[in-house]
Amino acid sequence: MFIVDAHEDIAFNALHGDRDVRRSTAEQRAREARQPTTGSDSPVTNLDDTVMIGLPDLKRGGVGLVCSTIFTLPGEQNIVTADAWSQARYYHDLAAGTDVTGVRLISTRSDLESLTRDFDAATTPDARPTGFLLLMEGADPIREPAELEQWYDAGLRVIGPTWRGSRYCGGTGSPGGFTDIGRALLDEMARLGMVLDFSHMADDAVWEALERYPGPIIASHTNCRKYTPTDRHFTDEQIKAIIARDGVIGVVLHNSFLDPQWTRGAPPLQLDVVVRHLDRVCQLAGDARHSGIGSDFDGGAGVQSTPAPFDTVADLARIADALRDHGYTSADITGIMGGNFVRAFTSALPAEGAKQR
Repeated sequence: MFIVDAHEDIAFNALHGDRDVRRSTAEQRAREARQPTTGSDSPVTNLDDTVMIGLPDLKRGGVGLVCSTIFTLPGEQNIVTADAWSQARYYHDLAAGTDVTGVRLISTRSDLESLTRDFDAATTPDARPTGFLLLMEGADPIREPAELEQWYDAGLRVIGPTWRGSRYCGGTGSPGGFTDIGRALLDEMARLGMVLDFSHMADDAVWEALERYPGPIIASHTNCRKYTPTDRHFTDEQIKAIIARDGVIGVVLHNSFLDPQWTRGAPPLQLDVVVRHLDRVCQLAGDARHSGIGSDFDGGAGVQSTPAPFDTVADLARIADALRDHGYTSADITGIMGGNFVRAFTSALPAEGAKQR
């Protein structure tokens, strides 16, 4: 099964927490046992949680495509922009060592088609290629919309304009719609044919973007407000509106995002709470074409903050078992585990060598 994880903060963790994805989780855990990473310069990534992502684990678990983020903390503009470019270079360096890593940057439809074909043809997990599709979480590194084409040429294909609010639009805990520069960013994204990620958008921004943005949309990592009633997650009405645009919504596998009653240190949740969020989207859609996975492992959550079955990213396939136990068909499971995001990106990405202008 070809699994897609629509949200992993790989470069941020490598550059700010010495969590180089080329290491297996076993190797990284051994390093951190010798020299704990607590005290890193990251106040948001749970570096005191046990690491879950390593390239060997992605391959072993059948994760063929990752939306690999460029994520920066708020700060002085030049520092934020430089940090973001450093993260982009990290991904390019991984792909440049493809003979060793098997990492491919995915920026065209042809790239994605080759990735899935070669993944299926691999005879061992280690031989599987791993695709990284670049996603910017919070657009503040982009100084102004006129710079966006530089990012596009560097392979950026998906943008979530906000995190906890940005100068582009309101976000988690920071209500508001789009600013004038935010609207200009949407227009430039539409001109380039980029994918808009609705995750973290404030309610007013969600509705404004649905009305204004004509291009492809997803929510890489967002749950259902019905079960987790905070502004970080979507109402049923918002979910239905995204479904109507053929968007795909990735479930976040952080315990507190799955069940607001969970607190750090409490027993971990079970897989049925993950299925509850996935199933809600499916019920609102009337089909299983709009649910997916956006784990946010090692960004929002490590082992101590995720449901009990997950020890590494290789365990994502356990979601398929849980869906099967809840009566989902093989076709539906294949879609939720990755096929839905593959369909969305196949439609959204430019053809080989083309830039949508």
